[in-house]
Amino acid sequence: MEFGVLFTSHPNPAEEPYPHRAVHARTTAEIEEAEQFGYDTAWVAEHHFSTQYGILPDCFAYLAYLAARTSRIGLGAAVITLPLNDPIRTAENAAFVDILSNGRMRLGIGSGYRPYEFEGLGKDFEARREMVAEAVPLMREAFLRRRWNHQGRFYRGRVEAPYEMLPVPVQEPHPPLYMAGGTERSIAYAGRNGFGLMLSTLPGAETLARQIAIYRQGLAEAPAELRRNPAAGQVDVARYVYVADTDAEARADTEEAIIRHIAHFGGSGTAGYLGTVSEKGQSLNYDDLLATTLLHGSAETVIAKLRALEAKTGLTSLLLHYPPYYGAAKIRRSLQLFAERVMPAFRPPRGAVAAAD
Repeated sequence: MEFGVLFTSHPNPAEEPYPHRAVHARTTAEIEEAEQFGYDTAWVAEHHFSTQYGILPDCFAYLAYLAARTSRIGLGAAVITLPLNDPIRTAENAAFVDILSNGRMRLGIGSGYRPYEFEGLGKDFEARREMVAEAVPLMREAFLRRRWNHQGRFYRGRVEAPYEMLPVPVQEPHPPLYMAGGTERSIAYAGRNGFGLMLSTLPGAETLARQIAIYRQGLAEAPAELRRNPAAGQVDVARYVYVADTDAEARADTEEAIIRHIAHFGGSGTAGYLGTVSEKGQSLNYDDLLATTLLHGSAETVIAKLRALEAKTGLTSLLLHYPPYYGAAKIRRSLQLFAERVMPAFRPPRGAVAAAD
């Protein structure tokens, strides 16, 4: 199993007061620590305009910076909100970061779920899925053939010989491409188009199992060319994770903050996202979240919860996520405890890997 961390550049007003500039130094430090602790991937998320959620308008600028600050860890966008971006520029920039990172780029895309971001950038929120459906084949042309002639409803452009899209990425035929899915429609689309699948922090295990089954069925229908995507068949599940020495300590550190954070996804600013992507309603309590969603507790508790999740869903990658409200010191401690006490239970000993090689 791969292990990554999903960073939303989310401000903690107690430590990063308005205008929240300090959030980026803290996030960068956590990514550098994640590499030192042995995590496989670090993912950053595009978000605009909110003073209460992520502050990261340009994933590619940040990933290029991180490429120079790190040497091993995979660097991913989770996700680029495709309707807010030009698909050709997205493909170009992903290829460029892949070169700058020496083949460590992973590209996740999604349709978006926050209407205020679309309003602020003058985009049609209701047309976002149609925009993605038009943009994806155009991106594929850019990656696979590096030339195109497209005259569509939302995008127009032509590049023909002797011109082509450059740079050519290190990874072939392109960096691993993922799609974030929350509805049956988007999950099936991801499978049929050969994307890796990224699933939300919010659904319970039963919901995740159904979603992954829908994805696998769609992937079986994908043409062979689309299954050349290095991420095809990969399922990355994001979970709220917090490890402490005891279950009681984990609860004391997180209970109020995690309920407040998850409740945010039920507001008007997220277009009903909580109910759309999961089985949860507006009433949230910690015990229910522990039973369905959270990987919180001692290392032993988290290992048991993760084994059960793996058996039920077949996930291939876990993305650790958390709100910033616990404080930077406790977050660092949790990431370290997970790396030292939980990861080894899901990976072969180093000697076994060397012998297999």
